[in-house]
Amino acid sequence: MTAPSPVAPNTNSIGLTKADYKGLPSTLCPGCGHDSISMRIIDAAFSIGLKPHEVIKLSGIGCSSKSPAYFLNGAHGINTVHGRMPSVATGAMLAQRNQTAIGVSGDGDSGSIGLGQFKHIVRRNVPMVYIIENNGVYGLTKGQFSATADEGQVLKYAGTNEQPPLDLCAEAIIAGAGFVARSFAGDAKQVTELLKAAMSFNGIAVLDIISPCVTFNNDDKSTKSYSYGKEHEVAIHDITFVQEYNEIAVDYEPGEVLSVKLHEGPTIQLKKLGKDHNPTDRLSALKLLADGQRSGELVTGLVYLNESRKTLLDTEHVHETPLALLPESMTRPSRESLDKVMASYA
Repeated sequence: MTAPSPVAPNTNSIGLTKADYKGLPSTLCPGCGHDSISMRIIDAAFSIGLKPHEVIKLSGIGCSSKSPAYFLNGAHGINTVHGRMPSVATGAMLAQRNQTAIGVSGDGDSGSIGLGQFKHIVRRNVPMVYIIENNGVYGLTKGQFSATADEGQVLKYAGTNEQPPLDLCAEAIIAGAGFVARSFAGDAKQVTELLKAAMSFNGIAVLDIISPCVTFNNDDKSTKSYSYGKEHEVAIHDITFVQEYNEIAVDYEPGEVLSVKLHEGPTIQLKKLGKDHNPTDRLSALKLLADGQRSGELVTGLVYLNESRKTLLDTEHVHETPLALLPESMTRPSRESLDKVMASYA
């Protein structure tokens, strides 16, 4: 295998610095978990040599949906209406299939008003990274409960939540997602490695990242708080993403490491920790999530992986050349063909 060409100090494989992946200064509350996730996106994109001008950033409405302004300034960006990011992302990827789509949503944007759109973009397997910044509240509208809020949770202005929470990882697996992971914004290494793997996955990669809201939902008893996450996080494996041109031999004992080779060469290496979990087993993944919810554990890591599904671009036989770049002769019906259609209704 040919080694990559030498690069200048402090630059990545395509000659860019980490500053080239930054965005505007954040206007979120100091200490917000969303800002930590933005930094991890910058780290991951820099590490794998993602070209910013070949990235589409998408979002809906909410604190989470402001995040794309804070990373990859050189990327294309579309901020949609509340809960409607998936349909816009679908259109964008049908038109520009060679782009890398990174969507940032929230537990309200994807779990409430946008739940139907979320389920269908997963069902269709639109190739993109779908990040849910999950804090259990509507932080932009004064902290009401979201669909992922804990049952029995008490908030000063919202009262007591009597409804059970939605598990968006379970919803993604049931809808057919091939890459489903959960992480905690305070676990920088795990978030970064999962993002690198998600950016290299051919299909929809759903990352549900618990992201503490320091203003409305940082009570120690909340499963979305920073202190709860630090105390109750149970990582199911230690994750290392290995790019194809950098592949190395591992020195773990047999049985300790599960290496999963992704499309076109990159590899995720999963070192088993406290839990014996095979992420390629769908029923095991759902049971892992259910057990964690019952025990109060924040189970994090790669929950489920299935690379066998075709993407929407394959099932719809989308042209290899992005539709946006096709000549008019291939996208606009001729006068003769239109006349033929009209004649058929005569």
